[in-house]
Amino acid sequence: MLVQIPGVLSSEQVLHARQLLDAADWVDGRVTAGSQSAQVKNNLQLPEDHPAARELGDLILTALQNSALFASAALPLRVFPPLFNLYRGGQSFGNHVDNAIRQISGTPLRIRTDLSATLFLAEPDEYDGGELIIDDVYGVQAVKLPAGHLVLYPSSSLHRVQPVTRGARLASFFWVQSMVRDDAARTMLFDLDTSIQRLGTDVPGHPSIVELTAVYHNLVRRWAEL
Repeated sequence: MLVQIPGVLSSEQVLHARQLLDAADWVDGRVTAGSQSAQVKNNLQLPEDHPAARELGDLILTALQNSALFASAALPLRVFPPLFNLYRGGQSFGNHVDNAIRQISGTPLRIRTDLSATLFLAEPDEYDGGELIIDDVYGVQAVKLPAGHLVLYPSSSLHRVQPVTRGARLASFFWVQSMVRDDAARTMLFDLDTSIQRLGTDVPGHPSIVELTAVYHNLVRRWAEL
């Protein structure tokens, strides 16, 4: 399931993020790549312990907590602290699949990467190229969203970032361990939740809302891992 989540950050929050990131010192992006990904990864990354990374990571995590769409689509159990990358001057990231397990730096905690997320921090007209290409079950998807918008997709997907030939592509990226690890089950729950909400808007008070909500929660109870 590939879900676009608009407006995770406001324009004011994006501007604040850009000001901090423009003044930051970037390092080779291969510092967080596995052995295979490092062979095809060519970008810059903000060090995980950089003050700007910590401040903006907290900002993003708070924004995600306030996003009903993110909660419905991801059913998050744990979210990896957001990281930040920069592509310019022809930089790209070739085909790869994200590591299944990620260690949270400085802690004994590890998460299973069920979902990958990219939060765009540059407007599409600021750079050429830089599309996130995802090999989805329904075909190849090219994603290039407005600043402040996020795309969520299965971490098991083969994906890549096209070369940036003009300007700079700036983004945050992170992973989510979901309460429901199976993507097909998670997709069904998302579709059911979306339908319940639509029914509640179109036909308020309809008795089927309660019945379908019970089905939703019983399925979550059956499939959730805590």
